[in-house]
Amino acid sequence: MDLKLKGRNAIVTGASRGIGRAIALGLAEEGVNLVITGRHVDDKLTEVVEKAKALGVKAFPVATNLENADEVLTMMKEAETLLGDLDILINNAGIWLTGWIQDIPLEDWELTMDVNLTAPFLTSQYFAKANLKKKRPGKIINVTSQAAFNGSTTGHSHYAASKAGMVALTISMARELSPKGITVNGVAPGVVETDLIRESIIAKPGYYEGRIPMGRVAQPEDVANIVVFLASEPASYLTGTTIDVTGGMLMR
Repeated sequence: MDLKLKGRNAIVTGASRGIGRAIALGLAEEGVNLVITGRHVDDKLTEVVEKAKALGVKAFPVATNLENADEVLTMMKEAETLLGDLDILINNAGIWLTGWIQDIPLEDWELTMDVNLTAPFLTSQYFAKANLKKKRPGKIINVTSQAAFNGSTTGHSHYAASKAGMVALTISMARELSPKGITVNGVAPGVVETDLIRESIIAKPGYYEGRIPMGRVAQPEDVANIVVFLASEPASYLTGTTIDVTGGMLMR
């Protein structure tokens, strides 16, 4: 299938590792030019940029502190300057703080909401304004979580709440923007083998697999493949949906 992505321009937040890294490289393989963000332009982010360039696309790293609204907007402006027209926005970056509901400090709650929900709102708002002004179509894809639907049982209620907000934001934006040519979709990963959870997977052999009907923990590429498809031309009739990429944990 021809995904018709070659020459398109995309922003991927949180692309130095894990799912974001896999998404960025998956798009690069399809010929998509990239602006990829991380809190710092470190060795990991630079490595992703170099791998993308080796695939024949333009790729630029931009350091962004997503808890700072001004930095988020500065990043979007810089991305537009570097790439020109913006075709695809992937809101992937997020934080996963731990704390039982009775113990969560207000600053942890606010930080989680700032990074996981307010930053995607701001990037999406900028993206929508830029494309509506130019009367151009676009695609916004939000990486949420199965926790948005199941909640948290392990001390991450602030994370679950932020991701549930992202699901509702996805639907609301799709209702408003789809008639104007901008589709908005999401993916809800389950247990994915990334730096954040790898030690827990090793420490509890079989535990996570036992919660997943498909019997295996996802790799970042399992999620990235769906995101790349959602960014493609063949997925243009999808909007307002959040796709279950949990190996069957949700089945919704």
